[in-house]
Amino acid sequence: MQKRLRTLVVWLHVVTSVGWLSQAVALFALLLYGLNTGDVNAFRMARVLDHHVLAFMGAASAFTGMMLSATTPWGYFKHWWVLGKFAITVVQLYVGIFILSDRLEAAANGHVDVWMPIGTACMISAFSFQTWLSVAKPWGRTPWADPKVKLPTASSKAFVLALVVPLGDLVIGLSTSSPAPFLMLITVIAYSIRRAARGRNRSSDASGRGSAARPARRDAAAPSPR
Repeated sequence: MQKRLRTLVVWLHVVTSVGWLSQAVALFALLLYGLNTGDVNAFRMARVLDHHVLAFMGAASAFTGMMLSATTPWGYFKHWWVLGKFAITVVQLYVGIFILSDRLEAAANGHVDVWMPIGTACMISAFSFQTWLSVAKPWGRTPWADPKVKLPTASSKAFVLALVVPLGDLVIGLSTSSPAPFLMLITVIAYSIRRAARGRNRSSDASGRGSAARPARRDAAAPSPR
């Protein structure tokens, strides 16, 4: 059951990631069309696409990716490729929520910004690079990876949570016309803190076992020659 649920979370992550990328490409096309033709309706369509589709896809993709890192031995900071995807995702969300969305709102009201297609193209390039990171998994381990500590894969309940929470935010967003990922944000922060605490406890236990074992090895009798 645990493996099947984890596979479902991976599936949801892939679907929402592809959705995020495809909507970014559609957004780029609409912005170019609006700039070339001066048709304000293109920017209005881009605003609807961003607010009602891309926002949820982006939040769900980021949430499922972070939960997969938090619920498996991969973690956030043990491997450079995971850390790279994490950093790029945070930047993408910040740019999309606090910069691009506001400029799309202004463009829909007739105040066009020529930098919007450039920002969207950068977002698409970042997606392409993240895809390569997921496939190649380059650069090895980070200096913060403790080889003594390997947290086990989470229980089935954690993967059920990763599947249910995005649906909850989708229902809330549809009912309130606000795509803000409140439940996803709270869940990923709370679970990551809990997981980090378990990692610290395991690290302390491993250090304690190591310090207790060293004197025993020094005091042990030498093997008799043969």
